[in-house]
Parts: sequence; C-alpha cells; structure tokens
Amino acid sequence: MIAIYIGALVIGYLLGSIPFGLILTRLAGTQDLRSIGSGNIGATNVLRTGRKGLAAATLLLDALKGTAAVIIAAKLASGTEAVSANAAMLAGLGAFLGHLFPIWLKFKGGKGVAVYIGILLGLFWPGAVVFCLLWLATAFTARYSSLSALVAAFITPIFLWWFGHPALASLFAVLTLLLFWMHRENIKRLQAGTESRIGEKK
Repeated sequence: MIAIYIGALVIGYLLGSIPFGLILTRLAGTQDLRSIGSGNIGATNVLRTGRKGLAAATLLLDALKGTAAVIIAAKLASGTEAVSANAAMLAGLGAFLGHLFPIWLKFKGGKGVAVYIGILLGLFWPGAVVFCLLWLATAFTARYSSLSALVAAFITPIFLWWFGHPALASLFAVLTLLLFWMHRENIKRLQAGTESRIGEKK
C-alpha cells in the first residue's frame, strides 16, 4: 500500500511538472516565457506574449494534467475504494507540487490555479464548477484575476467540508495555502492598490 501511495505521488508530480506554457511558447517561436512578466510558466504569463490562443491552450493543458494525474492514479491503484481514493488525492497533491516546483526548471513553476481546477475536476467535479463560478463572480465585480483565484480557493475547502468531504477539504486546504504562498506578491500589490486589473492597459 505504501508503494502504491508513493507511486501515485510520483506519477502526479511528473505529470504536474510538464511545463506546457513553456513548451507551447517555444514551439510557437515566442521569446522565453521566463524572461517576461512574472517569469512563471502559467497561462496568465503566456497571455503577456499577446498570444491568446496559446494562453487558452496552456490553461486547458495545465488543468488536464491535474485531472489526468488523479484519474490515472485511481485506475492504477489496486485494493479497496479507499485505497484508490487516497492514491488519487496523493496524485493530485503531487501534480500541484510538480507544477509549482518542477525539477526540470530549477523548481520555478506556475502559480497553480489551472492545476487546482483540474485536480478538483478529477476528484469532485461540482467543486470545480463552484470554483469557476466564484472566480467569475469575483472577476466580474472586482476585476482582479489574482483576487478571484484567492477568493475561490479560500472558499473551496469550506464547500467541500460542508458537503461531507472532509478528506478532500483537508487536501484542498493544503493546496489553498500553497496557492496563497505562490500569490504572495499579488497579495502585496492588492494591499498596496497596485495590482493590475483584468483588461487594464499597462
């Protein structure tokens, strides 16, 4: 059982560490993604290249690698339903860590929003729907992408716990703390009133 759980974590990490943003922008012939904007490999930074299609593809692929990690680990895990569920959650954790801290890029990855959604989609899809609705509602009212992600991530573990999924709530509480840490500079800019709004021209 321990081997199954370690394997799930490793599979998740390897899938999560695939830098789709960097790969797609290189294939498209744009400048090194790490040399512009925030320097991270996520869809928001890809958007700063001016290639909306690449940004959308990065968002989708980053989300799907989280979903794939969960599903693959659950299928490969043998034993009871509980073992399968635990393996899936560990794979989700691994995928999130892989995206944030990919070994191939000296542990400098993205901020994790898309992968967070993808993991939610694989483990409990109504949670992913709630996250996206919260993101959209906050973005519509406040017009801050980072704040939208932070609000949605803060509420998600509460939603999971409220609807009777304490194990998932615990996992996503950990992921939320990591996501907040990756957004620490955004939080400082929000507090200072200098964070860019959605659609704002610099």
